[in-house]
Amino acid sequence: MKVSIKHSGKVYEDLELDPTKPGSAFKQTIYEKTGVPTERMKVMIKGGMLKDDTDWSKVGPKEGQVFTVIGAAGELPKPPSTPVTFLEDMDDRELANALNVPVGLQNLGNTCYMNATVQALRSIPELQTALSTYAPSSAQPSQLSQNAEASLTTALGEFRLSETDIAERDPLMLLQPFPPLLFLQILRQVNPQFAERGRAGGFAQQDADECWSQIITSMSNAGLGRDEGGWTDRYMAGEMETTLKCDEAPDEPPTTTREKILKLQCNISSSTNYMHAGIMESLDQKITKNSPSLGREAVYSQHSRVSRLPTNLTVQMVRFYWRRDINKKAKIMRKVKFPFEFDVLSEGMTTEELTKKLLPVNARLKEIEKDRAERRKVRKRTKVVKKDTEGDVEMGDSAIAASSEPKPKAEIPGDLPDEKEARAKEAEELNALVHPDVAKDVGANVTGMYDLVAIVTHKGASADGGHYIAWVRKDELQPPAVPGESGNDEWFKFDDDKVSIVNQDKITGLDGGGEDSTAYILLYRSKRLD
Repeated sequence: MKVSIKHSGKVYEDLELDPTKPGSAFKQTIYEKTGVPTERMKVMIKGGMLKDDTDWSKVGPKEGQVFTVIGAAGELPKPPSTPVTFLEDMDDRELANALNVPVGLQNLGNTCYMNATVQALRSIPELQTALSTYAPSSAQPSQLSQNAEASLTTALGEFRLSETDIAERDPLMLLQPFPPLLFLQILRQVNPQFAERGRAGGFAQQDADECWSQIITSMSNAGLGRDEGGWTDRYMAGEMETTLKCDEAPDEPPTTTREKILKLQCNISSSTNYMHAGIMESLDQKITKNSPSLGREAVYSQHSRVSRLPTNLTVQMVRFYWRRDINKKAKIMRKVKFPFEFDVLSEGMTTEELTKKLLPVNARLKEIEKDRAERRKVRKRTKVVKKDTEGDVEMGDSAIAASSEPKPKAEIPGDLPDEKEARAKEAEELNALVHPDVAKDVGANVTGMYDLVAIVTHKGASADGGHYIAWVRKDELQPPAVPGESGNDEWFKFDDDKVSIVNQDKITGLDGGGEDSTAYILLYRSKRLD
């Protein structure tokens, strides 16, 4: 409909008002006519002022109605070089380009398990760095499996291309999902299991955890980062100390061993409600093995604790198990809550020796994290207060000016220190607390604290079917100017070729309880000191 506005004694006629669009759209139209910035504009309507999200159906505008506008005009805007397109009017490709989302991966026939795994691994910055300089060694063993694993690692490097790299090659590629055909062919060569076919003749669905383990192991065997001590061993592998004590022979000496681990497992029983409880159940359990002192099978108590924590910690929810009665894998649907911040020390999962080494910096980082959260709140309040107290007022209507009471100025919180400088000082303090043994162990976690950065979920009731999706925290792929200051509320959802942005509430709902997407693999990353 056509309406008019009155501003500074002047009437502007024949402005377009679309009642199906929010109030912000009408404000933009007024701005283009008067030059009054929308953030300093007040549009008087029945019962108050127009807000950005005002529902016009409740206002009831009429053809030819005159609205009073208050606010100081600035320079008139230049007409847009291209027509304005609203998000709701865009197709999937236009929306992905406008929101600057990463490239998706084509599903090549039940390959969602591989696509989700690769997209989750993209969130590891050390991996991207290692892949950028990787070259198979000429001294590499000549066995077919070793050559294939080197080729797989090289092919994985193709996924490290950033959106900027792709745009420089061909901007149109940003709108196209990437077909990971070469990587898939080599993966099936390395492990023929991934080439199995179903009853209908097509390629069968596979387990994302098995794909994850195969890729990590292949990169290790291929010598990725060999000159720096091995990328997998440094950044993905932990160490587990396990003590076995025979319950039936108290005089038999306990045995203690240490072994490399690539993940922690969360066992899920009928009483498991939280991830940490499921992990502890896997660390302390009863097993049956041969007793040298008794000369027969006996029950042993197995007590395991982590003696080294890597920068990137993988946790697997053990949701699939073999059912002998039906002779196939079944899925455990139970809801199991997982944390966005994982403090391994406080859960008692580490050895006493490691706990003592990490505790000082762990405790101090918790205090600093509280200070940083408080600074974020103050900055947020400051922005709101400044917006509310900005001068906006050239009164276009004398009657309104006469009746308006001056608003008291809101108190703006005191100046905060520059966040980058504050974090640099905090990081310096924390680094001084890091134990020397841990500091020289490149790739080790120095605090025992982690942030959740990626998840691979499984949707469906069957282990041999269903669908896998990856979820990656947005600031892991698009880092903010100040670390930790973008907020962790937005995540990328990688559903094969479809990539979208979701908020953290959606991630919270991935804890199971039904056939919808359920967390299966969780990737935690060491908390930054800065």
